[in-house]
Amino acid sequence: MPRPHEPRRPMGHRTADAEPVEGYARLDHDRDPRFSRRRFLRTSALALAGATMYACTGGGRKVAVSPPSPTASVTAADTRWPIKRVIYLMLENRSFDNLFGRFPGANGTTVGVKWGQEVPLRPAPHWLPGDIPHDRAAHLNNVNGGTYDGFAIGQFGDPWAYTTFDEEKVPIYWSWARDYVLCDNFFASVGGPSYPNHFFFVAGQAGGVLDNPENIETRVEEDGTRFKSWGCDAVGENVFVLVKDERGNLTKHDTCFDFRTVPEQLEGAGVSWAYYSPSPGQPGYFWNALNGIAGVYHTDLWRPERIRPVDRLVEDVRAGRLPAVTWVVPRFELSDHPPQSTCFAQNWTADVVNAVMESEGWEHTAIFLTWDEWGGFYDHVPPPEVDDLGFGFRVPTLVISPYAKKGYVDDAVGEFSSPLRFIEDNWGLPYLTDRIANAHNFEHVFDFSRGPRTDVRPARRIGTCYGSPWDYPGDDYPGWPEGTDPDESHFVKGGP
Repeated sequence: MPRPHEPRRPMGHRTADAEPVEGYARLDHDRDPRFSRRRFLRTSALALAGATMYACTGGGRKVAVSPPSPTASVTAADTRWPIKRVIYLMLENRSFDNLFGRFPGANGTTVGVKWGQEVPLRPAPHWLPGDIPHDRAAHLNNVNGGTYDGFAIGQFGDPWAYTTFDEEKVPIYWSWARDYVLCDNFFASVGGPSYPNHFFFVAGQAGGVLDNPENIETRVEEDGTRFKSWGCDAVGENVFVLVKDERGNLTKHDTCFDFRTVPEQLEGAGVSWAYYSPSPGQPGYFWNALNGIAGVYHTDLWRPERIRPVDRLVEDVRAGRLPAVTWVVPRFELSDHPPQSTCFAQNWTADVVNAVMESEGWEHTAIFLTWDEWGGFYDHVPPPEVDDLGFGFRVPTLVISPYAKKGYVDDAVGEFSSPLRFIEDNWGLPYLTDRIANAHNFEHVFDFSRGPRTDVRPARRIGTCYGSPWDYPGDDYPGWPEGTDPDESHFVKGGP
């Protein structure tokens, strides 16, 4: 039975006269004279309305951590749909137009608008010379008062923000879009950087957080391990993050929050789960959102059975050690985060997805693959304003499953709470937040009226990646653990 307040949603490919989803409204660009008719047609979008963001207070209780527990297998709990295993994987820093602007049948573009002038989107390279601004201030600059033409900022925003890939450079992502579901109306939950969006990844809320933490210093362990953290284990003088409270006031908050997460819900319901991320000392550890949640980090939920090293992910898949629900965050080098290569990100993600497809239980699996925010790259669809935090610009999202409709372009408005809605509906959990309750649950992109598809086609790795995945960030981090080094035959120095 549908839950109360479940929104209606479009059920097929985009049509010009599609009715708005209940609780959604079209953005009105006629109010701004700088929008031409051509741009209006190119940027019309559905907007979600009425979602409420809860501001949460933080604190940090410490509880003794229990010894490691045996690895959990997939739960036998009843599910609403035939899906018994969900994998929610979040890569980094790409807008929809950057990766899929040229994809046939999707709402992409090859033309951007820079300071009021139309400009072609240049071919995107695998590597970038540096990062593009993508904090809260950059989001507001990109929006530029409603003209959505302010992406050429910072040292590398011009020209690199105005680039788009073709199939030759991102064949793996495009092959999944052709074989499964591509969402072209899916937005980052927050108009800002990684930190708040990773909270939405696990909780459907961010405690009012708008930006990344300030004044974080490198932590040095007794064994010499060095790393930075954005969570309860962050160190530094006057570490804080800005949050908006329920009255709209900006206040400083520490980096340890008390709001609940979906993993905690699953734990309480007896549904197995795990969170894979870089380990302390590896680049990307600071993306681990659960180490910023006191109810996880300072309890026995922070144990090897639940918090696992991402370098072990493929091994665990092949050994049948994945739980019912799995969250995945990659190492920085393999995450798609500029300046790192999309080639290495694709190959690593393909290794993960291929291993899942070849594993026992694939016929009951759904993979949600997304990117945590736009990374400063141009996107032509204005993000809906649902509350003080978001949405942010569109991000690519793929749904990969033997029950997923083949070659389906989904234009229902989604955000990072949508896969959480799927999880909660599938295992019969109450909605943790209003954002989750107002999100669609992806049921419309699956065909559960038939058995699982058998036309499985594992992605073919890109044969040669130029450069080295460990060139950046350099000597501040240790080398790859034994058995996890990328095969050196797959990369060469130099190149494009």
